[in-house]
Amino acid sequence: MQSSTCNLRLRTSIVLLAGILSLSLASTATFAQDTTPPQTPATDNPETDRTHLTSAQNTQEAWHMITTAVQDPKHPDLRTQALAALGSLGDNARGERLILDAMKDPDVDVRTAAVLAAGLTKSRNLTTDLRNMLDDKEPQVAFAAAITLWKMNDRSGEDILLAVVNGDRKATAGLRDSAMHKVGKELHNPASLARFGALQGASILLGPFGVGISAYEYMRKNGGNSARVSAIEQISQQMTNPIRAQLIDALDDKDPAVRAAAAQALGSYRDKVVSDALLPIFDDIKPPVRLTAAAAYIRSTEPAPKVRATPRKH
Repeated sequence: MQSSTCNLRLRTSIVLLAGILSLSLASTATFAQDTTPPQTPATDNPETDRTHLTSAQNTQEAWHMITTAVQDPKHPDLRTQALAALGSLGDNARGERLILDAMKDPDVDVRTAAVLAAGLTKSRNLTTDLRNMLDDKEPQVAFAAAITLWKMNDRSGEDILLAVVNGDRKATAGLRDSAMHKVGKELHNPASLARFGALQGASILLGPFGVGISAYEYMRKNGGNSARVSAIEQISQQMTNPIRAQLIDALDDKDPAVRAAAAQALGSYRDKVVSDALLPIFDDIKPPVRLTAAAAYIRSTEPAPKVRATPRKH
């Protein structure tokens, strides 16, 4: 009798211990699952079929992608890449507002990217704001603003460009008499001049990977081929059906720079074949590619700009 009681107690203890162990393992598994970082759709999920959605729904997603990236609080590189996409939109009120907000960014490269993006839009609505950037506390930003305005036939930053030309030489009388911007004196600093040269050498034109040295390194590490990108930029100026087909094929290229360049070029085509081809690129593994594709989709689905009629000669 005593032996049976002991066996019963032993079996009961074993069952209780097994139950406790089971609960402990379940709790540990739940904790591990809850603390696992969320996976990003672009890298871990299959492509989403968006062709059954309306153009308005896909456009909304495209804007959400770009807006989230340009306002990302932790990754300045992502903000510059989003600004590159915004610059490709041209004269677009919503895009211009995001660019203007980025001109106040605490990061110097992001402000530089915002200036360059404003220049790429070719929008006269941003001219006054670009002039204000001539007084930015960082010479790099002021220099970018001066060049951008000069390309828009605006000479407001001429004193800054002349200061860079003078280097560490004594300023000329004409330059001394002109209205100097706040950063004028710092533009003679050899370190600043070296930075401008490096920025220019790494492509001061805003590409899909951002601007400056970090963008150059990003493209190089990701296998970007600048020669192929340049070729796409040139052939895309001829908007023919064969070239359109080539650009669509290039969306599947292994080179992210080629995919981004092809997506950007396709934004000029306003037809459903192109817009449908851009949709899968929303899931591209590389942020610059999918952001460029999002901007291209917005361009490809919006109404074509109206061409002003030429007045008749009487």
